[in-house]
Amino acid sequence: MTRTRIAAGALGAAMTAAALVPGPAQAAAEQASAACSMTLGTATVQGDLKFQRITATAPVTAAPPSVGPKALFPVDRVRLATTSGWEPDPPSGMARSGYVVMGTELYRYRYVTDVTTGELDPESYQTTRVGGGWIHQSYVEKSTSHAYALEGGVITRWSVEGSAWRAKTTYGGYSAVKTMTLISQTATYDTFLANTRAGALYTIRIPFSGAPVVKKVRTSTWQTFETLIAEKCGNQSTLLLGIDKDTRRGYLYAVSHANGAATVINGLGRVGDQLAAPEDKAYFRSYPSAPEAGVLLYGE
Repeated sequence: MTRTRIAAGALGAAMTAAALVPGPAQAAAEQASAACSMTLGTATVQGDLKFQRITATAPVTAAPPSVGPKALFPVDRVRLATTSGWEPDPPSGMARSGYVVMGTELYRYRYVTDVTTGELDPESYQTTRVGGGWIHQSYVEKSTSHAYALEGGVITRWSVEGSAWRAKTTYGGYSAVKTMTLISQTATYDTFLANTRAGALYTIRIPFSGAPVVKKVRTSTWQTFETLIAEKCGNQSTLLLGIDKDTRRGYLYAVSHANGAATVINGLGRVGDQLAAPEDKAYFRSYPSAPEAGVLLYGE
């Protein structure tokens, strides 16, 4: 197991983006965010899926959430969810797939809805059990060819072939991490943005060969977020959503191409009055997964 240490203690005062990188870099981040948006997916305690479009306008705008399919999963069973991709399913359908942890087991799901009515095709709905032992994991994500989980201070990576997760590799030293989100997907590495319980913000690049590379982005103020969701913004920037479940509020940020402490982060504002609902169980990124959509993340 490879070990990389992220300190758990207090790491000093916050550094503002303007002080770190003035001028063109900050302007580029602001310009990229102007036309960017993301779709926040949610699995609820009722077993429903819920989707909400959030746009980086000034002020930030959030469309009313659309709910459905309803009762897709058993009541109060979904604990974690990965990114969920959708693509056309001719002649008039939309297929969606992803992974969820229900109880102590991981499942892949897929279903098709009618693009006009939004109704679920019951015969299309499939769940495939991937494996058990999902007890203490606090985060799970599926990238292009690899999947990841956070359990205590250990990040685990698998190679994904169909519905099988194989070639398990573990990386220790991440006990300070509270949560993380995928921000970059390339042919040689995946990168995550992670916050710590002490409030720091780091990038964690996990190459497909070799040890992870950790860079500090900020030293404090990020500890309130239990969930981070990232979406591509422009060619190489990131639109970042932080959700504080205690206050039920979400905050949107424009993040430049990550480069350690030189990374520009512009706060865009709060997403409505209360983004998170009491029935929300797990949040995830929803995105068009067809190859021609070209939405692989490239935030670092």
